[in-house]
Order: sequence, then structure tokens, then C-alpha cells
Amino acid sequence: MPGPRNGGGPVPPAELTLTTDVRIWKITKISSKSAPYQLRWVVAGNVRHASFATIALADSRRSELWKAMSKGQPFDVDSGLPEAEVRAAAAKQNVRPDPTWWEFSREYMAVRWKTAAAKTREGLADSLATVAIAMTEDGAKAPTPEEVRLAVRWAVVPAHRGDEPPPTLVAPCDWLSRRSRPLSDLGDPRVLRDVQYRLSFKLDDTPAAPETYKRRRRGFNTAMEYAIESGYLDVNPLAGMKRAGSVGGDVVDPRVLVNAVQGSQLLSAVSYVGSVHRNRGRRLAAFFGCLLYAAMRPAEAVGLREQDCYLPETGWGTLTLRETLPVSGKKWTDSGKRHDKRGLKSREAKADRPVPIPPLLVAMLRDHVEEFGTAGDGRLFANERGGVLGTSSYWRVWQEARPIALPPEKVDSPLAHRPYDLRHTWITNWLNAGVPVAEVARRAGNSPEVIHRRYEGCIDGHEELNNKKIDAAMGWVG
Repeated sequence: MPGPRNGGGPVPPAELTLTTDVRIWKITKISSKSAPYQLRWVVAGNVRHASFATIALADSRRSELWKAMSKGQPFDVDSGLPEAEVRAAAAKQNVRPDPTWWEFSREYMAVRWKTAAAKTREGLADSLATVAIAMTEDGAKAPTPEEVRLAVRWAVVPAHRGDEPPPTLVAPCDWLSRRSRPLSDLGDPRVLRDVQYRLSFKLDDTPAAPETYKRRRRGFNTAMEYAIESGYLDVNPLAGMKRAGSVGGDVVDPRVLVNAVQGSQLLSAVSYVGSVHRNRGRRLAAFFGCLLYAAMRPAEAVGLREQDCYLPETGWGTLTLRETLPVSGKKWTDSGKRHDKRGLKSREAKADRPVPIPPLLVAMLRDHVEEFGTAGDGRLFANERGGVLGTSSYWRVWQEARPIALPPEKVDSPLAHRPYDLRHTWITNWLNAGVPVAEVARRAGNSPEVIHRRYEGCIDGHEELNNKKIDAAMGWVG
């Protein structure tokens, strides 16, 4: 059977740039004696065509493309052909695609983008960008590690494909497109050792935090699983790979936890931050109260609505948590807004989590609603303009409140350094009060395994009390 003159002989690709943006046009007749019947189709805005000797051949080929499109099969942007055809042609020629890390990173993110949350997208991009530093060849005018990181984080956003990079990233992107190592180099022990190092250390060569390392490694692992599924690799290079340098756990540092007096002083200090007219701090006192007295994550408190709150005049109340509003950055969200509306962490999209709250927090929330009302969509905590409360807004208030509440020797200590440390405090309080681990895990939205592993500390300021217990146990009490 005569083959098409254009667009029908795929060369096994180093990278498949996939899209479902496909349109197939009708067959037209052109001025050609040998192949007068032309089929045209559009893939991601690029017009493709193939010419045939007979109308039957052209119609048969159109039917093949139409079936692939109707089944939702993605097409390769470069060849204009269905993915299955391109991969089958590569397999038939016994040629394994070996994309560069630059090409692979962009392909992988395009595949993961639609189903991943904004924070997950950003985390994956950071993992790919971190590994890219190790997967870049040396040479004159090579970009710095920071330039590599920024270039990859920009390039893996699918919406940026085809766009000109920002001026500061033109040279790094050009270098990476030409000098990025092929994926097969991960089989080289020297390259893999460099990858290990980059996952474990920051750009200033200081060890990365345990949570940062775990997130990077997790993102790299999922990328390697995709590489195996796509036929680029036979084995996962992470197998047997251990963290370079010292290994730190993710146990909560007891030094960050506050006692009851310190917690109360911090919330009081928050109310003094900002001018009297703007109420910058006072409107966030109950927000921090949700972290301290309900162990809520900041993104959960940002998304808390009045309809989610049961706030009786006396006694314990309940907050039924249903959604979070984590900050991810505009380029990572589908909406183009900085906050990504999501369900609860590690739960199904429509799942909720009822959390009993003590009378103290009930009163704080009732007073907050009475004084400040709610945002237009019912959210309890908004910024000064009524919009979604941003991370920078409550961070600034917190950093101004600590010097007001804490003695000078504690200001530069880890004690309550982050708002998230208030959540750690209340989870520890539940455990110290004897609440079963399973119930603590349910209220906190963690697994029992995480609770067991992470919360081994004691509240700051309890050393004297614990020493007295030891004195009594040893019979040393005079």
C-alpha cells in the first residue's frame, strides 16, 4: 500500500509531547498525479497533512486517526500522530527513547498536571528542578544551580510551552535544552551520587530539612515510576539509595511547644499588633486560636466558614472541617489565583473531619464573628480587604506578636517560631492528657503512625514538674 508523502513515518522520539487538542478535517483533492487526495488534521495548533493515491486509502487513514481521537488517545505534538502509533513504531525498530532530563521533566509534568493539586504540582516541579542540577553538563557559560532551578520550574508548567522564557531565563533554558543529560545517565553511579546530594542539601550546601528531603525524594520517585512505565528505564534508580549526609527524623522539636501561659500570652499579644483602626492583629486572634486550641492546619483555618461551626453559648463546640485553601502561587493553580481550593489533606474530596473545641475557643470565635462578621462566602477569616487570608499576612502578625509576648531570651529561640507550632502544641496536649492515639489522629487529620512517630516532645517549661516526679519516684523528696 502506498504510504503518505508527509506525516506518516514516525522516527522514534527522544520525547513525546502529548496533547488531546486534535481536529481532523475532510479529505480534499490537490494537484498531484501520484497522490491527489490529501488528509489534513490539526494537533495543538499545528496543521499536519498526508497525501494518498486513492480516496479509499485517504478515507481509511482518516478513520484510523478519528478512532484514536474519539477514544481520547493523546497525539504526539512533534509527529502529529497518535501516541500508540509512535511508541509502536519505536518498539518495532527496537529503539528505546532516551529523553534528556529537560525533555522528560516537561513531559512528566504535562501528564501529571490535570490530576495533581496545585501544591503537588509545585512540589513535583521542585523535585525535578533539584535533580536537574545534577543532570546538567558542565561547560563554559553553564548556568548556576539557582538558574537551573528557576529555569526548570518555569519550563515544566504546561501553559509555558511555546512561550519565550523571561529574559533572565533565556540563556539557562537554551543551555538546558542542549546540555541536559539523558535519562539513561541515572545508571551512572557518579551521576546518581550527585542526584543524592542535590536531594539532601540546599543550594548553600547546608543539609535540607527532613521534610524537604522526603518531599523531593517522593517527587523524584513518582517521576521514576513514570519513566519505567513509559519504557525509558528498566529499574528505579532510587532502589537502595540512601540520603547523603546525616539523616534527621521528622519528630517535632520539643523546643517549639508552648505551655498554657505562653499560649495565652501569644494570643493576647496578637491582638495588640497593628493600629487600632485597622485591627490587623485583633482580627487574627481567633485564627491563631484555631491552631492552638483545635490543632488546625493554617490552610484549614483559612477555609473555615461560619456554617462549619457549632458554637453554643456554654460548653464545648464543634468545627466540621471540609476544605482547605493552601497557598500555591498563581502559575500552579487552575484558577490563576494564589489559593487552591482543596478538600482535607490525605482524605477523599468530600470527606469532612469534626473536631471538638473547648469553651475558650468557642467564646473566641463567637466574639470574632460578632466584631468582624464573615467574608462574602461565609469564611471567618479574611484579609483587611475581605479577600482570602494570605500566608504573608498572618506570618507578619505572628512575627510582630512574639517579641511582645515572650521574654527576650525566648524571642530568638525555636519556641513557637511558626504559627504551625501551635498545632504541634495542641496535639501534644491531647496526648499528654491521655487521649487515645487513634482519636488524636482522627481529630488532627493524621494517621496513628504519624502521631506515634512525630510527637515525642514535652511542653516547654515542664522540666521542673518532671524533675519533681523523678524525685518522688526515687524517694528523694525531703
